[in-house]
This record gives sequence, C-alpha cells and structure tokens, in this order.
Amino acid sequence: MPSEKVLEAKKALVAELAERLKASVSGIVVNYEGISVADDTALRKELRECDVKYTVVKNTMLGRACEEAGLAGLEDVLEGTTAIATSETDYTGAARVLSKYAKDIDTFAIKSGFLDGEVIDMDKINALAKLPTREVLLANVLGAFQAPIASFARGVQAIVDKGGVEACLADKENADAEEAPAEEAAE
Repeated sequence: MPSEKVLEAKKALVAELAERLKASVSGIVVNYEGISVADDTALRKELRECDVKYTVVKNTMLGRACEEAGLAGLEDVLEGTTAIATSETDYTGAARVLSKYAKDIDTFAIKSGFLDGEVIDMDKINALAKLPTREVLLANVLGAFQAPIASFARGVQAIVDKGGVEACLADKENADAEEAPAEEAAE
C-alpha cells in the first residue's frame, strides 16, 4: 500500500493533468516505444516550437485524468508506453509533428486524440496533420485578398504605359466612329 505522501502526490499529478486536458484545444496520445534519444530530443524541440506540451505519463494516471476531464473513449488506448501532446492554442501542431514521426519511425505510433473536448478517430487526426500551419493559411487568405487589387494596379499601369487616359479615350472615339457607319449601312 503506498504511503499517504505518495498517494497525495499522485492525486495532485492527476488533477494537474486533468486541468491541462481541459484547457487544451487538442491533444494526441502516442506510443513512443522504439524512439531513440536523438529522435526524442528532436521531437520535443519541434513540439516546443509549435507550443505543444509533450509528456510521458503512466496509463493509470492518464486514464484517471481523462475521466476527470470528461474525455471518455481515451481509456481504451491506454496500454503500453504512452505519451500525450497537448496544445492550448494550436489545433494542428501536435498532429502534424507526431504524424511525421509516426511515418519515419515504425514503432512510434499515434493511438488516439481529442479536439475541443471530444475524442476523435484516426481519420480526423490524419486530416489535421495534413492542414498547413496557421501562418500559411493566413498568407493564402491575404494572397486571395491582394489578387484583385494587384490586377487593378496592373491595369492602371498598362493605361499609363500606353500613353495615358487621353490616348485610351482617343482610341475609344476612333473605334466608335468606325462602328457608327457600319451600323447605318446595316439599317
């Protein structure tokens, strides 16, 4: 039977982990078996850059924390070596980085995950992993907004290069004058 001090420490760890799960917008549970120290160090560095917290945790502790956080369904995958990656701000960071490592390392595998307090399946995790970063999405949106303005600016520049507005109006008057006799002949 564990001492009272050890039991209190474990309860505090479960409570802290449950709060972390509740505060996170996304999380991925992985089997980290077979990853080398160098790969693990690189993985942790890449996750930190994405503002993702990565922790190796005992299955019983994570199971109790999931129960407290209301994430029913994650208990089914809690066997073997388990680590969890959570983010309070980035929905795709953990899935993107961990999926890359799961492809490169055969024994490293994604078990399950959650998004906004709901357990998600592997199809959704794979879809999240394929999404570009927030910065890339913002750049795409800004590019879409900028395209019409850039086209307008190129059109204005073409008018200026052609000789200005007066030359364009003169060309239009000449074209109208040529069309008028053709219309009269048709009548």
